[in-house]
Amino acid sequence: MAILIVVNNPANWPLKSPGVDIVSAKSYLSDQRMSELRGAKVFNLCRSYRYQSMGYYVSLLAEARGHKPLPSITTIQDLKSLSMMRLASEDLDDTIQETLSRLNTDTFVLSIYFGRNVAKRYDRLALRLFNMFPAPLLRAQFARTADRWQLQSLAPISSSDIPPEHLEFVIQGAEEYFAGKRRLSGRRAVARYDLAILYNPEAASQPSTRPTIDRFIAAARRCGLNAEIIGRDDYGRLAEFDALFIRETTAVNHHTYRFARRAAAEGLVVIDDPESIVRCSNKVFLAEMLERHDIPHPRTFIAHKDNIEDIPLYVGFPCVLKQPDSAFSQGVFKCDDPAALEKDVTAMLAKSDLAIAQEYLPSSFDWRVGVLDRKPLFVARYHMVKGHWQIVGTDREGRRRYGRVEAVPVEAAPRRVVLAAVRAANAIGDGLYGVDVKQIGARPYVIEVNDNPNIDWGYEDKILGSALYDQLMNVFLQRIRLLREPATRPLRRVAPSAQPLAGGSGGGVRSAVTVREGPAHDRA
Repeated sequence: MAILIVVNNPANWPLKSPGVDIVSAKSYLSDQRMSELRGAKVFNLCRSYRYQSMGYYVSLLAEARGHKPLPSITTIQDLKSLSMMRLASEDLDDTIQETLSRLNTDTFVLSIYFGRNVAKRYDRLALRLFNMFPAPLLRAQFARTADRWQLQSLAPISSSDIPPEHLEFVIQGAEEYFAGKRRLSGRRAVARYDLAILYNPEAASQPSTRPTIDRFIAAARRCGLNAEIIGRDDYGRLAEFDALFIRETTAVNHHTYRFARRAAAEGLVVIDDPESIVRCSNKVFLAEMLERHDIPHPRTFIAHKDNIEDIPLYVGFPCVLKQPDSAFSQGVFKCDDPAALEKDVTAMLAKSDLAIAQEYLPSSFDWRVGVLDRKPLFVARYHMVKGHWQIVGTDREGRRRYGRVEAVPVEAAPRRVVLAAVRAANAIGDGLYGVDVKQIGARPYVIEVNDNPNIDWGYEDKILGSALYDQLMNVFLQRIRLLREPATRPLRRVAPSAQPLAGGSGGGVRSAVTVREGPAHDRA
């Protein structure tokens, strides 16, 4: 993969690094050879990124050519946004206060060169700003008011703006940065496309454990993709990849959503995409969506402080009360009588203007239908915790207990359950979802649609095994090719192990029962 540094005048750029080509902005914009390059990384160091300037068009045309510009047009626009500056100042507040606390002045200027600063004590702050606003050369201005530091502005700088005393450091930092990219490329020579897997091994609740992540990586390799684990500090590296697979528990007010937004803006294939995170994270949206699409679901009432007394009239007792963004069975309460309802709903509405009340449908298990690319991927029974009404229970010490997980072939699951789950997931999007369905008699009731569903080794994959991971990676590969390659190029597939959607089952149908001892189930 070619690495290009684009500057206004190559004669003024002192770096001569093997494997890195220095080209002028005019050449990049007009030379036919530049437009024919495939998958090039473009480091835009032009003097200005103002609208319709040379620097602006370098990043704009790079994106149109399928290259990976740094900064991207999204970053250029973000750097002009006051609201993004405020968000960055709030998000990095602890790091800002800790890093600048010893300064005696009321203003401070921080130069950021490829995520680093000449003074090592500022490297952490420099890296975090680079991750939020990925641009090769940046200058941040801070001011102190009322004993607290705030980010006032952050702007890209050109190579001509580098102070002479910083030049040697910048050259060294750039050489190390590009050397790192070449080493990475050398390790990944076989793979044409790169997939980032966002994963936090320290998280209390994980949709996939590390052994499962290793199986995703192996499946990616079989498809011809290179998969690499990244963490929340790798935000600035997203432009290096062709796709992002989020394997952390998602939330809107969370770095996972910012990663999804950034990746989508950079033109990456993203699962979970930002729209799915927003839609699945809020039960008010889900209630309205299920009603609008006439998908069977429990009687649901959207409660606020002025209609609390109507909850029993509509859903009865016992009822289930949910805060709109509840996840992992947290923020979900079963109310058996008016006193319990009043207590729980009052506490809930103190934090949110709305709450969800649903009729209680007792069952010994929930069906979990995994849906990928608008088709069923896997089916499992999630059994309730013994002596409890949910699939996840918490004891007095705060320890979580999980019910059994029983994987079954898609064709062995009730056809109505699978069809209802697929309809519900397709109303959200075309990504990866886990749909919870209760079956009362012959009738299915969709309870939840979860983005970022649990997929774990020995549980959801018990029937398909490695074919489950291959199917998921093949979806990434197909979508990347649709973006990066001509439509006439045939798609490469890896033994996708078809999943017919047929009712009933005959002899030889297998089921697999396991008790999950790892991460909790997702949303409940």
